[in-house]
Amino acid sequence: MTWGDQFINACMLHPSKNEDGEITDITSVEVFLHFTCIGWKLLFSFIPPPHYAGGWACFFVSLIFTGGVTFVVGEFASMFGCVLGIPPAITAITFVALGTSLPDTFASMVAATQEKYADSAVGNVTGSNSVNVFLGLGLPWVIAAMWESSSTEAEKGYDSKGAYFVPSETLGFSVIVFVVVAIIAILILVIRRCMFGGELGGSQTGRSVSALLLTSLWFIYIVMSILQTANVGGIGDYGWGIDLTQSNPNSKCMKKAK
Repeated sequence: MTWGDQFINACMLHPSKNEDGEITDITSVEVFLHFTCIGWKLLFSFIPPPHYAGGWACFFVSLIFTGGVTFVVGEFASMFGCVLGIPPAITAITFVALGTSLPDTFASMVAATQEKYADSAVGNVTGSNSVNVFLGLGLPWVIAAMWESSSTEAEKGYDSKGAYFVPSETLGFSVIVFVVVAIIAILILVIRRCMFGGELGGSQTGRSVSALLLTSLWFIYIVMSILQTANVGGIGDYGWGIDLTQSNPNSKCMKKAK
């Protein structure tokens, strides 16, 4: 398939063959989704075909496009929360987190429907979280720490004593709640394996109950984090493992945060 074929396929709808070689016609839902997302399809049609450069061109350009879409969605979610007057901590765990996780959600959905095993669907989520935590946080911290240690006090306008330090107020409680609900989610997968023979699939009742439980865990995390951010019941007064008396030595940063 050439670039021209990809562009034409992005603009058109037509019946296709399934894995058994049978012709499947398009549905009204597919037509609606096609024309709703046609702008994104036209944009992503510029990704090189997989047979170019042994697939590496498609791989790296796809990463760049996915990163760009994630950035746009994240920025839109941040501005949306700012317009509504929602605190940044709540915006981060709701709109921004949900918006930047949409590509992972669709990738897991495709993997769940097309792969024989659940490894790709479940592994995509754990791999994405690993990238967010270890690379998404680690790389900026490494760069910031190198800049703090190599810059003088006159250049920075404050004395950091060669350290890079940004305090957190709500992170401790959110991490505790997340760990608890994550352990429950893993237990649900283990129970599904024992009862239904796999992490995904099973009977209609099993799928519905599992989806309801996992969705409820997400709502529990969101609700508990919002209550802590709003300091309902005084739970925001506790550091939950974080020293709240510390402050960032960069006064400009603190002014922007306020």
